[in-house]
Amino acid sequence: SAASAERPPCPVVLLTPQGRKLDHALAAQLAAHDRLVLVAGRYEGFDERIRAHLATHEVSIGDYVLTGGELPALVVADAVVRLRPGVVGLATATATDSFAHGLLEHPHYTRPADFRGWPVPEVLVSGHHAEVDRWRRRESLRRTLARRPDLLASADLTAEERRWVADLTRESEAATARPG
Repeated sequence: SAASAERPPCPVVLLTPQGRKLDHALAAQLAAHDRLVLVAGRYEGFDERIRAHLATHEVSIGDYVLTGGELPALVVADAVVRLRPGVVGLATATATDSFAHGLLEHPHYTRPADFRGWPVPEVLVSGHHAEVDRWRRRESLRRTLARRPDLLASADLTAEERRWVADLTRESEAATARPG
């Protein structure tokens, strides 16, 4: 019947290497829905009619091919579900994740403050919350610059943070220029 051929009232996601690459923004967009259908293909993929008439999204988890869509479906499900209210303990916990604001996360430390002679940075035990926040942001920038500098092009940075990136870039270049 014509009614059964209509698109479902929720996103229908095909897991395919031809789709949009999964990122935080797409996971957040999908997490805004109460329901989600994930379609995991096997071997040669999907009948084209599914893609043409039922799918609302095509999603890839990377530039490689797996034997089926089951693992990508799990990846998408985990990335989406953790953004739903009540899944992660604090409602604001996912707001500081890597990629939530376009940068990688800062380093994390646990107790004890000194483990095998490896101390946590002094600022983290100082009790100065504003300084801890500055340190975290600067370290987030340092890590992003070192590991994913491409992310900095679209990051929303303050003038001070742009100066930090310039300083960190100079530090990195100086360290590489030094004889080993």
